[in-house]
Amino acid sequence: MTGQANITPVVVRLKLSLLRNGLKQSGGRRAAYVVSAVIVVLFGALQLLGLIALHGNDHALSVVALLVAVLALGWAVMPLFFPSGDETLDPTRLVMLPLRPRPLVRALLMASLVGFGPLFTLLLLIGSVIAVAHGGAAYAVGVVAVVLALLVCVALARAVAAANIRLLTSRKGRDLAVLSGLVIAIGAQLVNFGAQRLGSSGLSQLDPVADVLKWVPPASAVGAVDSVSEGSYGVAVAQLALSAVALYALIAVWSRHLTKLMTAPDGSTLQAATDRPTTRERTSGGLARLLPAGRTGTVMERSLRYIWRDPKTKAAWVTSLAIGLIVPVFNALQGTGSIYFACFAAGMLGIQMYNQFGQDTSAFWMVATTISSAHDAYVELRARALALLVITLPYTTLVTVLTTAMLDDWPRLPQALGLSLALLGAMMATGAWTSARFPYSIPQEGYKNVVPGQTGLAWISIFGGMVSAALLCSPVIAAAIWAGIAKNGDDWAWLLLPFGAAYGTTLTWTGLHLAAPRTAARLPEILTAVSKG
Repeated sequence: MTGQANITPVVVRLKLSLLRNGLKQSGGRRAAYVVSAVIVVLFGALQLLGLIALHGNDHALSVVALLVAVLALGWAVMPLFFPSGDETLDPTRLVMLPLRPRPLVRALLMASLVGFGPLFTLLLLIGSVIAVAHGGAAYAVGVVAVVLALLVCVALARAVAAANIRLLTSRKGRDLAVLSGLVIAIGAQLVNFGAQRLGSSGLSQLDPVADVLKWVPPASAVGAVDSVSEGSYGVAVAQLALSAVALYALIAVWSRHLTKLMTAPDGSTLQAATDRPTTRERTSGGLARLLPAGRTGTVMERSLRYIWRDPKTKAAWVTSLAIGLIVPVFNALQGTGSIYFACFAAGMLGIQMYNQFGQDTSAFWMVATTISSAHDAYVELRARALALLVITLPYTTLVTVLTTAMLDDWPRLPQALGLSLALLGAMMATGAWTSARFPYSIPQEGYKNVVPGQTGLAWISIFGGMVSAALLCSPVIAAAIWAGIAKNGDDWAWLLLPFGAAYGTTLTWTGLHLAAPRTAARLPEILTAVSKG
């Protein structure tokens, strides 16, 4: 192809066209884009000012070395958790064009510099260089360091994407994006915990880490600026060389995977039919053998498969499991926790009982045809609740015991666990009732969990049910308060565990029996409500 080496401007214009055409799809998308741009620019500018304020600080290198390393880690995992964030991450879209790997790599690398991510990274790298630079020579090396570090970050993201593109474009790859919420939640808590520790003990704790990271690309490029500031020119050359070698290696890996993607057939979905288990073989073993017989076991298996396979359901569960563990554990680590924070696990997991029929969408008609009486509806709801309890009961117990161990507050373990079990039972009861009374549709596409026009139903279902569950638990809460303030309350506190378990079981049984006749009577209304997505 003539002019093969000049395709860079074409690919850059392609990237700009993709951005522009995406904004033309709707006014809401344009508004979100503008808001995102303002947030990125403002936050990046604030970070830049904060890094500039570090100029002259004895521990500036410790901060910026860690910052650049975390930045590079973010670029590495971005394609895995947000595979649809950049259409040009998938080079197989260009497989039919007569393009050679070397000019294509160069063009895609330049196109990767277009966007808010590179702009934000550039602001942080400039601030990092200013924080550690002293003298004209250091600022001159800083220009090279910024360019080199930015290219390493971008090349890292491209190499990771090219190496995993078969996974990212598959169903399992899309499900991988579900974990992004978990990573963000844990990362935010780690940053908060680290900031509190640094605030109490100072930045000197970062010095040992910085001594290692300043030799790890791309942080080594910023480390070279600090070395020049101190007059260690030989060390600076070695650190810049490390980043340059890393950039070359990443581009080589990227080019090799790119060549394979552009020339090799995709055999990832090919598999001999004799190697695939039949439907009967898959459903008759393992999980199915452990479940009860009849309708109860069938419904439980279906619910558990929803949790494992449906992206929206999986996302909700991952978020609930993460928050239910993060809140009590990180508060205990920070020394501000309470054993009763373990109830967050029961509360977050109990929410999964709400809107049980919404996850069925229009396929609920198959469930509706099997319900001819209140008893059938009761068995259906009971089986769904049992499927949730298979996960929620051991997880709630685990979080409560772990929080107790971290706080070393074993005498109050029965109180906390009893209260958690009572809350879980109350949420099972209110969840069953609101599933029948306030069902709503979950969209199959997009990131929203409620279709337009049903947001009010969702709020009433979830928050109304949570408030009702808290009120239903008031006897157990009152008993826990009495055990904490009464003179001889500690002698009777252990009774809160059996009391909470029995009370939660009674609430669940009562809620299911109250919701069953309403479910059987409102099957057409439920089907209409959950079929709007």
